[in-house]
Amino acid sequence: MRFKPLSLLVLLTMGGVAQAAERYYDPSNAASNTGKTTGYELYKTIGCPGRGLLDAPCPGDVAAKPAPAAASRAMDSDGDGVLDGQDRCPDTPRGARVDATGCEPDSDGDGVVDRLDQCPDTPAGRKVDAHGCELDSDGDGVVDALDKCPDSPAGARVDANGCEPDSDGDGVVDRLDQCPDTPAGRKVDARGCELDGDGDGVVDALDECPATPAGDKVDARGCSLPKVIVLPGVHFDNDQDALRPDAVAILNEVVATLKANPRVKVEIAGHTDSRNTDWYNLGLGERRARSVLHYLTSQGIDAARLTAKSYGESMPIADNETEAGRMRNRRVELKLLN
Repeated sequence: MRFKPLSLLVLLTMGGVAQAAERYYDPSNAASNTGKTTGYELYKTIGCPGRGLLDAPCPGDVAAKPAPAAASRAMDSDGDGVLDGQDRCPDTPRGARVDATGCEPDSDGDGVVDRLDQCPDTPAGRKVDAHGCELDSDGDGVVDALDKCPDSPAGARVDANGCEPDSDGDGVVDRLDQCPDTPAGRKVDARGCELDGDGDGVVDALDECPATPAGDKVDARGCSLPKVIVLPGVHFDNDQDALRPDAVAILNEVVATLKANPRVKVEIAGHTDSRNTDWYNLGLGERRARSVLHYLTSQGIDAARLTAKSYGESMPIADNETEAGRMRNRRVELKLLN
């Protein structure tokens, strides 16, 4: 079939118009690394209306623009080496180390990236601050997750549990305890000291007379002292001033009583039986009184609180006609002087 020249011109014109109106090929390719059909950058003719493969390249403004999604996948906006299409952390700071998803590593999983984490070994699940370190609300050096006393005063010394030490276990911390050596199980007041209900200086746990009248001086048992304290068992052999072994336990009670009453002064009165002369017995009674005085001072009692005095045979408490009576008369007594 033959076409007239005029008809062929019309067809060419129409074909050119059709080609100008619509590209016959779109070079966009979302699966390509460049977003365009392979080879497009080399030839830049595919997709140009009326151009052959080896014709002059298409003008830049005529070339097909890549699809937005393809362009996004081809870019690495934060320069971390992970393309935007795969980057879950698209705003990573320049130079930061990232994993395959484009995010900075967080080795302990506490929400603070390793680059900023000052405590990189935080146990899983612990609450942390902006530095990646566990919270320590009271600032005692023990983190909240382990602190059994979360309200310790600022600067207070604490143990591994975050609690102030209580060395004697009385419930009053050492910082406030004025009696830090309280025996186990004793009741104490707010100062950590044992209770003394009658205020006699002998704690309730040891007080055998818990209702002593106010102001009374008491012995080591918490009982009121008489004006004259007889020391049963502190006796002497005939014509001797040395303490017998059985006197020591009794004198130790005297020591405890005097220590419990540090302002009390006493007279140590020495007595004898009626054998020998009055003059000799006065000297013997003096030596016996001084034997007791020396023992008390050896146990820590201030000598200024003690006075030794002899009464010789003048104040018997038993019959000097019997050996038993004479033994009782060879004695030492304490007299309160204040």
